[in-house]
Amino acid sequence: MYLNRREFIRLMGLAGAAGILPATAMSADQDHSKLYDMPAFGNARILHFTDCHAQLNPIYFREPSVNLGVGEALGKAPHLVGERLLSQFGIAGGGIESHAYTYLNFEEAARTYGKVGGFAHLATLVQKMRTEYAQGRSLLLDGGDTWQGSGTAYWTRGRDMVEACNRLGVDVMTGHWEFTYLAAEVLDNAEFFAGEFVSQNCKVKEDALFDYELADIGDFNEDTGHVFKPYSMREMGDLRIAVVGQSFPYTPIANPQRFIPDWTFGIDEEGMQEVVDMARDEEKPDAVIVISHNGMDVDLKMASRVSGIDAIFGGHTHDGVPGAIPVSNPGGKTLVTNAGSNGKFLGVMDMDIRGKKLRDFRYRLLPVFSNLLPADGEMQDFIDGMRKPYVQQLTEELAVADELLFRRGNFNGTFDQVICDALRIEGDAQVSLSPGFRWGTTVLGGQAITMEHVMDQTCITYPETYVNEMNGETIKLILEDVADNLFNKDPYYQQGGDMVRVGGLDYVMDPMAGAGERISGMQLDDGTPIEASKIYKVAGWATVGSQSPGAPIWEVVADYLRRVKVARIDKLNTPKLKNVDGNPGIA
Repeated sequence: MYLNRREFIRLMGLAGAAGILPATAMSADQDHSKLYDMPAFGNARILHFTDCHAQLNPIYFREPSVNLGVGEALGKAPHLVGERLLSQFGIAGGGIESHAYTYLNFEEAARTYGKVGGFAHLATLVQKMRTEYAQGRSLLLDGGDTWQGSGTAYWTRGRDMVEACNRLGVDVMTGHWEFTYLAAEVLDNAEFFAGEFVSQNCKVKEDALFDYELADIGDFNEDTGHVFKPYSMREMGDLRIAVVGQSFPYTPIANPQRFIPDWTFGIDEEGMQEVVDMARDEEKPDAVIVISHNGMDVDLKMASRVSGIDAIFGGHTHDGVPGAIPVSNPGGKTLVTNAGSNGKFLGVMDMDIRGKKLRDFRYRLLPVFSNLLPADGEMQDFIDGMRKPYVQQLTEELAVADELLFRRGNFNGTFDQVICDALRIEGDAQVSLSPGFRWGTTVLGGQAITMEHVMDQTCITYPETYVNEMNGETIKLILEDVADNLFNKDPYYQQGGDMVRVGGLDYVMDPMAGAGERISGMQLDDGTPIEASKIYKVAGWATVGSQSPGAPIWEVVADYLRRVKVARIDKLNTPKLKNVDGNPGIA
């Protein structure tokens, strides 16, 4: 269905008349339809979403109030929060866009403007952006982390999301959490995907090439070792655009290697340059773009060192950055973008390509407000039908949220604290550890916490819990290791998550210190100092090495919530920070 501006406003009016739009939202910003005005520019339109984490229905999602930058990243996007982010990109405070891009006044604004995302609403926006542009000159990219993050994705092994993306019209994608299914399942899903799955840095290990069992499945290239095509050539009218894939470099380290034992990744900057050069020499494209799951800091560094890329459409770090960042390199300039997470945003870049050069561009990061975008009927029917066998389990109300429960932020989130408390109390442990995942939806204060909310926070393919004995030195080493992954001054050594969450434990953190020197002042909740040689009972989950023996984390958290009935946080175990005064990445 073609949605011109008049029809779009008419549908919004019908939605308001039906009571879908809150009255307060309508009065806060007079003409919300302008939010989705993107006059056509140039001769190619690139649409991009990333890190939706299998969220098919609208959700709440709070942006971080802490996103610290170190080294050369200090004070630069994406390491800006709140008013400083708005100021950097010239966005007025207090309105609907302020709510979309920041944590400011989140809970009140969320109740005003409603939920974000949802594939049925995203489908409407994608359709609008495509139909308002020249036919055949748009491309929809998916940056990955699409097949994981919900109960239905877990139970269908990601197939629900592959089918949803087929219906959405995704042309090209790459991956990260996609690789946490078994290798054969990944390849099977990639085959079922109607677009192309590309990755220049996912290869078969040299010692597995001779007897690689999956050689006859998918796009395996025996000569180069690529598991998937390194790039896709796309025809867009009289233009030809090469789309290179860059999967998450640290997949076998951050996630279990046992699921994909024959595959290797890495940043592979040299390989990226070779693929870009090969594509330009052999295909003679009008432009080369990269769909990346590096994380934005890594993309910015790679853009400064690899020549011949016109734009990088990035993901992994969940940074909703309202502008495209130009980066100089030996061959010219590369634009770098990052399009948030959870289906909350659609990045739109209009490119003016002439003489095989990107002459100019326009970029906007459009928030997907489900109250403002009518649901696409066919997509909603698919979602409802797919969810039907699981609805009773997903909608079980476990407890009530006493306050806003969120995850995203460098050090802790209130929903993370609920998980840590559940681990510690249910496991009768002194300390609990929970990964610093950046995915996970938000629950408003007073809202019922459903089983679906718990699955949104915990749903991975290695969910088993443990209760082990560790000495104080080991606990410190764990914290130091994760801190270096987060705050290493060289982006190529960052893995893109947030700090491990802790329960029952307080500590002091200096993000600006060197490796092994960031953590001090460790103590239990009662103030007892942690001793290096003393043994402590520690509960946790999501072990990357061998499988843990305990129940899945969602069962542990659900049992805890059913018992307490109201999720109250008596203490948020957030570290005391040093040397962060004036850092624009902290509120």
